[in-house]
Amino acid sequence: MPIAGNRRHLIPFSALSASYFAHIGFFNPYLPLWLKDLGLGLFAISLLTSVQAATRLFAPYGWGWLSDHTGERVKLLRYGATAALLVSAGLWFDFGVWWLAAVLLLMFTHTSSMMPMSEAAMAHLVSNGGAFDAKRYGRVRLWGSLGFLVTVFVAGGWFERYGMRHFPAWTALTLLAVVASVWSLPDLKEAVHPHAAKVSVWPILQQRPVQWLFASLFFHVLSHMGMYVFFSLYLDSLGYSKSMIGVLWAVSVIVEIAWFFTQSRWLPLLSLTAWLVVCAGVMALRMGITASAASVLPLLLLAQTLHALTFAAHHSVCIALLSHHFPGQLRGRGQALYTVIGYGFPGVIGGILGGVLSTKYGLASVFWATAAISLIAFLCSFKVWRLQHPASATAG
Repeated sequence: MPIAGNRRHLIPFSALSASYFAHIGFFNPYLPLWLKDLGLGLFAISLLTSVQAATRLFAPYGWGWLSDHTGERVKLLRYGATAALLVSAGLWFDFGVWWLAAVLLLMFTHTSSMMPMSEAAMAHLVSNGGAFDAKRYGRVRLWGSLGFLVTVFVAGGWFERYGMRHFPAWTALTLLAVVASVWSLPDLKEAVHPHAAKVSVWPILQQRPVQWLFASLFFHVLSHMGMYVFFSLYLDSLGYSKSMIGVLWAVSVIVEIAWFFTQSRWLPLLSLTAWLVVCAGVMALRMGITASAASVLPLLLLAQTLHALTFAAHHSVCIALLSHHFPGQLRGRGQALYTVIGYGFPGVIGGILGGVLSTKYGLASVFWATAAISLIAFLCSFKVWRLQHPASATAG
């Protein structure tokens, strides 16, 4: 496909990225605060916010397997977004914790696989001669960051002024935007080879570099779960207003956008596996600052700027490595494994353990724990780098 055609087809994927992360940009930071406003305790909040991660244990791989074997990634995206919008109507009704858990479970089952399928559907559009094109991918992904930035900032101001009661309405409106964007995607169906069902991921998963890559991914994102689940609650407990909470989330997204826009300049400076090591090391620093000095606004702002490396750079590096290890008919399942191992298991474990820690020792303890976990991610990332550069490691 000509590059011009690629660019034309990338525009709808940019719209999907923008709308999906606009939904995430208000939903994830403010869901804990809405649940708190409903009168729920810390442990119940941690369990409900972990439902999203729980769906990532099975939904992404199931949808990825189906999309690999049918080639109908776009049609599946359309179904998932529409179903999630309909299910979200259940948030308007207050029938207790189990009702909320069921609604969130059904909604996240349909949304948790959207980005893996979208990444797989546009994989050939962000390739250049078969290789991952960091510049083209970054220009698509930055629209997601922009969408997140707008809603996390605007929603913070809205909730500060009007309270959390409009949370279900925000959910419906942002999911409606996602539905509109998926129906604007080109209805591209990938060719399904006769023997596609026989293409297995197991030989790839048995490779040591892939095993250590997923280990580093698991611990890196587990250390990030303190931010995803407990950061807003932590700031609220320290006396920050909802508007300032939105600003602090926005700072991290601004530097994320800057990274995605310029990453083609920085990524070639190091190997992809070396970037994994750098990102994990910076994660330990970020979590340490957040745990020890969150009440000092300038230091907390500094910690938030490190999001450019702890999330944006790490995400792009992982997508590039996955594109290398899981090509062709394995692409959907490779992206699904990224979500399951990177965001499913860490989300469930992080949410539950974080709930126990925060209830017993306070919210700051969550970030001390994530700082320690990031050091494990550092060691795993170093192992990935060493397997790719054995001569350098021996010489050192």
